[in-house]
Amino acid sequence: MASAAEEKYDLITRRLQEVLGGDLIKSILAEGRTPKCYWGTAPTGRPHIGYFVPLTKIADFLRAGVEVTILLADVHAFLDNLKAPLELVAHRTEYYKKVLLAVFTSLGIPTSRLRFVEGSSYQLTKEYNLDNYRLCAIVTEHDAKKAGAEVVKQVESPLLSGLLYPGLQALDEQYLDCDFQFGGVDQRKIFTFAELYLPRLGYKKRAHLMNPMVPGLSGGKMSSSDPNSKIDFLDAPEVVRSKIKKAFCEEGNVEDNGVLSFVEAVLIPISQLRIERQKGQTGADADEGAAATGDQTPFVLEGAPEGTVFSIFRKEEFGGSLHYASFEQLKEDYREKKLHPKDLKTAVADAIVRLLAPIREAFAKDEEWQKVEKLAYPDPNAKPEKTKKKKVYHPPPPGKGKNAKPADGAAAQAAPTDAPAVDGAAHSAAEAAKQQESSS
Repeated sequence: MASAAEEKYDLITRRLQEVLGGDLIKSILAEGRTPKCYWGTAPTGRPHIGYFVPLTKIADFLRAGVEVTILLADVHAFLDNLKAPLELVAHRTEYYKKVLLAVFTSLGIPTSRLRFVEGSSYQLTKEYNLDNYRLCAIVTEHDAKKAGAEVVKQVESPLLSGLLYPGLQALDEQYLDCDFQFGGVDQRKIFTFAELYLPRLGYKKRAHLMNPMVPGLSGGKMSSSDPNSKIDFLDAPEVVRSKIKKAFCEEGNVEDNGVLSFVEAVLIPISQLRIERQKGQTGADADEGAAATGDQTPFVLEGAPEGTVFSIFRKEEFGGSLHYASFEQLKEDYREKKLHPKDLKTAVADAIVRLLAPIREAFAKDEEWQKVEKLAYPDPNAKPEKTKKKKVYHPPPPGKGKNAKPADGAAAQAAPTDAPAVDGAAHSAAEAAKQQESSS
């Protein structure tokens, strides 16, 4: 029978693609200590449903009693080839926190057990910067560029900021006081960089856990910068169904199939979490599910056989619904064309709509979140609002204007008179004679 430490280790590492330094975690568990982990994200583009992969895995960490820190890497966001200009970083950091809290709550993960930290809260300190300079004094340009190759945008003439990125991420392990860092397999080169260089600064080597990356809907990596490859957390149901309908999902093709991979990496793990929760199998996390929002039932149809983790509805005329106890069974059916792409896409779209419903609802109720969203991601096509020029009243000169009263002389001159009109030439001659008399 497996010991409690072995059970916790299996829970911590299940469904991961790779583990580096697993013995470090095993020794901590064997000693009865609590492992400490950190997962970080740089607030750049809009977070997408690929984030369900690491966020769902964090539920396993909490069940195993791991202390989890969520790093909102705002400084990294600015350094990453200016993906997020400095004036937007603060808004995007707040937006990410709102999204992550809503997603965790929708998954039934108690946010009270998570510690959120902004990178700028310690990365601007004297101690951290001195360590960064020490690191810069021993790291070669080749190693820094190689470490960030999968994460930092590669350009022909790289900026120095991109070369600093891996070193800062390595230092974060020390300053967040973690035993292991968790991230996607695309972080592997940064993780091995940290394992190499932190001991050279006199700091301990950490373990590194990596989850698989979810392919985009059009193939390749699901990326925030490619709107056609991803689904946003706030996408409406009709948008979700449209994107899934257009996704690459060739019949019988199980390679680079984003729809199929999403079932494996997100839907089945979430379904399993809910099934285990129904059975009370939440380990050290007694609060799991207590404050959950939205429909928390597994992605299993009513009447499915015991052990089913994912169901696909089909009409009886097409053979009836399909029920799977593992992803391997579903994958094999798809390879053998027993499962049609249209049925798979319909089931996946329905599941995603269910997952996003409580997140969209939380956004609709939170006015502050709505304001932050507009500040963090302003519409590039929005036309500036036209402002009407304010009319300024300028009073007319005295005696002018439509309501002005005429002067006395003018009034007398303008007033009608019974005197006969005087010829202009005669009047001038008379005035000249008067002036001549007065001068003589």
